[in-house]
Amino acid sequence: MTRPRRIAVARLWHEANSFNPVPTGLEDFRRREWTRGAAALEGARGTATELGGLVRFLDAHPHWQVTVSRCTSAPPLGPVTQAALATIRDEILADLAGQDWDGVYLSLHGAMVAEGDLAPDYSLIRAVREVIGPDPLLAVSLDMHACIDPSLAGAADILSGYQTYPHVDMDDTAIRALSTMERAFALGTRPAIALSQLDFAPLSHGMRTAEGPMAELVALGRQACRDAGLEDVTFFGGFTYADTPNTRATVAVTHQPDVAPAPMLGTLAAAYLARRDAFRVDLPGAEEGVALALDHLARGARWPVVLVDAADNPLSGGIGDTTALLRAMLACGSDLPMLFCFFYDPALVALAHELGEGAEIDCALGGRIAPDFGAPVPFQGVVERLTDGRFRNRGPFEYGREIDMGRTAVLRAGQMRVVISETCQSANDPAWCDLNGIDLAQVALFGIKAKNHFRAGFEPLCGPILEVDCPGVAPADMSLLPYRHLPRAFYR
Repeated sequence: MTRPRRIAVARLWHEANSFNPVPTGLEDFRRREWTRGAAALEGARGTATELGGLVRFLDAHPHWQVTVSRCTSAPPLGPVTQAALATIRDEILADLAGQDWDGVYLSLHGAMVAEGDLAPDYSLIRAVREVIGPDPLLAVSLDMHACIDPSLAGAADILSGYQTYPHVDMDDTAIRALSTMERAFALGTRPAIALSQLDFAPLSHGMRTAEGPMAELVALGRQACRDAGLEDVTFFGGFTYADTPNTRATVAVTHQPDVAPAPMLGTLAAAYLARRDAFRVDLPGAEEGVALALDHLARGARWPVVLVDAADNPLSGGIGDTTALLRAMLACGSDLPMLFCFFYDPALVALAHELGEGAEIDCALGGRIAPDFGAPVPFQGVVERLTDGRFRNRGPFEYGREIDMGRTAVLRAGQMRVVISETCQSANDPAWCDLNGIDLAQVALFGIKAKNHFRAGFEPLCGPILEVDCPGVAPADMSLLPYRHLPRAFYR
């Protein structure tokens, strides 16, 4: 009979954009994900998330006795406030202290920035190790865009990162980390982590794993696990908009103590470095992008042709407030049906709900938080639809997760519809269309503040998807940003 394993679990998931002027507070965590104990497991069952993977693993390993501490995440806004971080960290550490654990699993992002701490994920990992002592195994899962602090290798035993982008393998990532822990228990061994940091910061625009350089690297990592007997290989890209000393490409290997990782780690690092230039992108501006989209439509492209404004993508820490793409779409003179997603404006949403569906509305869109990224756009139209902003993802990205966008409103002026919302979250799942009463087959030109995660659910429903580079806090041209900790040589 397999001996019971006493395991503690906690989750703190946040990616910070150092250039976003809106700090991430405790209320942002409470709104997106705030759970613990049995409720955390019950709510995650069947979802394509790390906790969903944990539930699947526990179903297959009933001898694991799991205690779930605080599990929380927040949208990628600006740096986390000290008060919010302290509240979450102190709760987790208090739950772990004074207990006899066999292992601890932490679900983190790895690119959080906080007031006064450029590497709070790793400060937490070190604090957890100090609280639980040297004996329990410590497993960590991270996002592919984690900014890896070298201290991780000395504090944790097991590391696994996402292998897909869009990140549709969050649950599988958790299972890889937990399975490595279970093998270590069975073998009576202690795995170890080896890292190789590289002096460049690849743009996430070029990191999709369906094809291209990251797809090639992931395949090399899987082959390395088979050939060299490694437990895990992850190619981390860093998050280029988190301005930290650890924002860079990193190769991470988890291995058993009888496996020497250095030869394979060196080979994989060289393969990553050799592809540095393949991650670069050259994107058109808003006006050029709209002209390209209209050309596609004139040549019979499937509706909708999509214009993706990644510089204001909320999952890159965008502010949901920039106006360049909307302005270009309105100025193009087309009489085709158009849709723009979205503007983050709680006050305007409240006004729309007060006016009611069918009411006329005279307002300004965008330019509210940071007018340097585009002045407000005057808008006169009607309130077409109002919603409570709640739906469940159809996937594959975060399949099954309940979404609360706050209330939304669909505004219409002629052939243009614009969606506004109470929180800074873009459309990354087709269920968003159902919520807002949108039939994409009836939309010719679709402008959206998003990036790669949008493709997971929407690519099968759309025609050509064109990226544009507009003013914003997450531009493809990194030289536009005032970095303090990331050397210019890493991205020029």
